[in-house]
Amino acid sequence: MSNRAWFYAERGQQQGPFPDAQFRDLIARGIIRPDTLIWTDGMAGWQSAGDIPGLFSAAGRPPPMPGRMPATAGGGGGSLSIDFEILDFVRQGLIFFVGSLLVIPFPWVLVSTLKWAVSRTQVPGRPDLTFAGKVETIMWWYFGTIAAVIVLGFIGGRIPQLISFLIEVGVAWLAIQWFIANLASADGQPLGLRFSGAFLPYLGWHALGALSTITIVGWAWVYTAQTRWIFRNVEGTRRDIVFNATGLEYLWRAIVTVIGCAFIIPIPWVVRWMMGWVASQIALVQRDAEAA
Repeated sequence: MSNRAWFYAERGQQQGPFPDAQFRDLIARGIIRPDTLIWTDGMAGWQSAGDIPGLFSAAGRPPPMPGRMPATAGGGGGSLSIDFEILDFVRQGLIFFVGSLLVIPFPWVLVSTLKWAVSRTQVPGRPDLTFAGKVETIMWWYFGTIAAVIVLGFIGGRIPQLISFLIEVGVAWLAIQWFIANLASADGQPLGLRFSGAFLPYLGWHALGALSTITIVGWAWVYTAQTRWIFRNVEGTRRDIVFNATGLEYLWRAIVTVIGCAFIIPIPWVVRWMMGWVASQIALVQRDAEAA
């Protein structure tokens, strides 16, 4: 191993190659940490440095932060949780609402809101989760979609409406890929996650969701099934991501949320309750092969 050249990822950029001695010096100086993604010849893909035997000794690991569980690359199971202060939510919610009404600032307020929401989400074995997405990536999708929809709207007819629908679904599909790929650790390094779900199945879920509105309540079952499909197609994590909610559970909570929001004032409390429940239904489960 001493003759190998090493690479590591920093803020989404590849660094290296480094000879073994220099690479271990970077580890000793704390530049490369257990959650840093690294690669060298012979490895099938990028891995967290803490997963490579011999790179980090037990004595070389920092002590856990007071009151928090230490992050581990493999991690155990457990459900996500999300919580936030009411005034904090009101501030961010108003920013998002005003930015959406003004149309032009929407990409900026969307990135700001995603960073806010991710930073308040607790993931077992992954403290201080962050979001590293850039406005520059999505602004072209956003303004391009608006322009295309406006042009197709002027043309009119069923075919332009269908094309408009396909464009909107395609942008939503790209947005999921963008969001998952930009989930990052506390220092802004992407976690190496990837959404591998194909476009046609994603389009099928949207079409099924549209048809389910005929049943009035069937959309809740379609939504939960689609969410499970999305999580099954997230790659790059050593734990399976599962969504445990049922359609009925989601339906009645959605109805309560809509009724609560209709009274305006309870909105922050109702939304926090709903978001907390959704997060609690997302669980990380150790894969059978690794648990054995």
